[in-house]
Amino acid sequence: MAKDVRKVVRKKYSKIAKGEQPCCGRPNTCCNSTPESASKKMGYADDDVKSVPKGANLGLGCGNPVALASLKEGETVLDLGSGGGFDCFLASKRVGKEGKVIGVDMTPEMLEKARANARKGGYKNVEFRLGEIENLPVADGSVDIVISNCVINLSPDKERVFDETYRVLREGGRLMISDIVLHEELPDFVKKIETALTGCVAGAMIKEEYLKAIEQVGFRGVKVVNETKYSIESILNDPEVKAAIKRLRITKEQLKKVADSVWSIKVCGIKS
Repeated sequence: MAKDVRKVVRKKYSKIAKGEQPCCGRPNTCCNSTPESASKKMGYADDDVKSVPKGANLGLGCGNPVALASLKEGETVLDLGSGGGFDCFLASKRVGKEGKVIGVDMTPEMLEKARANARKGGYKNVEFRLGEIENLPVADGSVDIVISNCVINLSPDKERVFDETYRVLREGGRLMISDIVLHEELPDFVKKIETALTGCVAGAMIKEEYLKAIEQVGFRGVKVVNETKYSIESILNDPEVKAAIKRLRITKEQLKKVADSVWSIKVCGIKS
């Protein structure tokens, strides 16, 4: 099952990286706006959006973890699911020449895109590594802060992701992630639709379980910094989803319940 999920996600994001898939099934992205305008809605400043190489910002996130990470010069940052490198490049400027930023992504095409963007922008303190976030290609206790933007929900083994995150952080290291969680379990029909999976909805955990999973690996001070309702309108308008809704005779009331359950949160924690 885990291999199947990774295969679906890797295929979808490979197409996005190559420009073959202009819409990823997420709201406020290229489906109905530009990546730049989508990022501004997520909390990125105009200067952030304009400062990165063209093509680095794909508008795929659900928040701005860099803004809340309180990065300091000289720190080492790890970005889980780095995509085109957008958050890595923003973090690069905050940690300075003495700092370092590592991006990890499991999609070779995304990695190629991010590395090309790094060369284009002259980012000397950023490197991108191929790997799964459940098995990070990063040494024990080697980073100061881990960030991630709407990626962990895509993992079929989130507990393993948090365990790996804890492993690579130094003592006192921080976690700052933006992600999608649920207030109530989704009906089975949503979980089986590929668009809902790659759109960050079908694989999401119940909020309380998500926070508990972070605490159970050893993080302390785990708290939700910000929480907002996540619009799934573009997912519901996807042809595949529409066909499933019609075939299964899903009512408007059922769809509203799904929409009300999906939320975007920003979570922080400290390695004790």
